[in-house]
Amino acid sequence: MLTESTITTMLPVTDSERAGHFYSDALGLKQTAKGEDGTLYFAAAGGAIGLRPMPDGTQSENTALSFEVGDLPAEVRALEDRGVHFQDFEMEGLKTVDHIAQLGNERAAWFNDSEGNVLCLHEVMG
Repeated sequence: MLTESTITTMLPVTDSERAGHFYSDALGLKQTAKGEDGTLYFAAAGGAIGLRPMPDGTQSENTALSFEVGDLPAEVRALEDRGVHFQDFEMEGLKTVDHIAQLGNERAAWFNDSEGNVLCLHEVMG
């Protein structure tokens, strides 16, 4: 039964107003609700994202959420135009060119939201 459930990914945020602006203004997502505990909910294909107020330091150092996109370079440019700053890496096994890393048949680009959560855009190639 869970395979047919709508999934809401919950992300910790320190400042829900700041985070709400980032998700609506920078990422272009539509806020759908606000919970009694202050959680802001945003529509995402196949589910939702909940921005839950939590103490500072609860953010993960690893990717918390990844958006699959059809044209990664175009999405990176569009988000940069909205003020999103992408991470660049140059280490063994991971190197970015124009913010994009090639990982086998997939490529990806990472950025932080306003609260320090690591978000990713990824594209599956052929």
